[in-house]
Amino acid sequence: MSEPRSYLVCASQRSGSTLLVESLRATTVAGNPEEFFQYLPSTSRSPQPRQWFDGVTDEAVLSRLAPLEPGTVDTRTSEQWRDQLLGLGRTPNGVWGGKLMWNQVPLLLDRVAGLPNRTGSGLRSALGDLLGPDPTFVHVFRPDLVGQAVSMWRAVQTQVWRDDATPPAPNDGAEYNAEGIAHLAAILRDQELRWRDWFAAEDISPVEISFTDLVADPQATTAKVLVELGLDAELAPPPPLKRQSDGRSREWAERYRIEAAEKGYPA
Repeated sequence: MSEPRSYLVCASQRSGSTLLVESLRATTVAGNPEEFFQYLPSTSRSPQPRQWFDGVTDEAVLSRLAPLEPGTVDTRTSEQWRDQLLGLGRTPNGVWGGKLMWNQVPLLLDRVAGLPNRTGSGLRSALGDLLGPDPTFVHVFRPDLVGQAVSMWRAVQTQVWRDDATPPAPNDGAEYNAEGIAHLAAILRDQELRWRDWFAAEDISPVEISFTDLVADPQATTAKVLVELGLDAELAPPPPLKRQSDGRSREWAERYRIEAAEKGYPA
């Protein structure tokens, strides 16, 4: 490749983005697209289950979630953070990959604000200062908001997030709760709307990847992204992860849709 290039997978939780980035990583030439921007400086951890429910007082919801753990304060400077992020995300051919959820944008902006020689404000400027001009944007979205929220409600209870882990067993302790699902559905819906609004405002035409297409044919969908990056589509691997959704997820989704129609929950 004539010059280093960067791409950013823009998504929301439980959208299928992990399947895509793990497939891209498996090529060994499409960067190492970690979710670099998820870690809270106060704990060096990604948001814990209870932190998704700030403001919720319903014990039927909160009792399903693990208590908060303190973690360790991240003492890196913005420059140290940037240098480590860029080094970890890049493959030897110069391609850098990463993944950003909309709820992580404030964390990114705070980090980039500490860099020297900032050229402007806002997310577009911050990404330019961090990744260089004109990164490729890949937008992963899940049309089925209910399925996405149900998946996240199960994940925050079990803390099983990755599809290469053993799927939750029927006795894993996770329980259905419409209010918990509704709370997450509102967050996930807002994230998706904000991504779409930002792309429109910045006149960005991202590579669009639907969860539906991704799970139907992960290899072909990964090949589509590789082509957009100027890489060999033949390098797209068989899917490295398995889908966690099962009959219980479908049962909860149908149950929630009925309650949502009755109570006006996000659907």
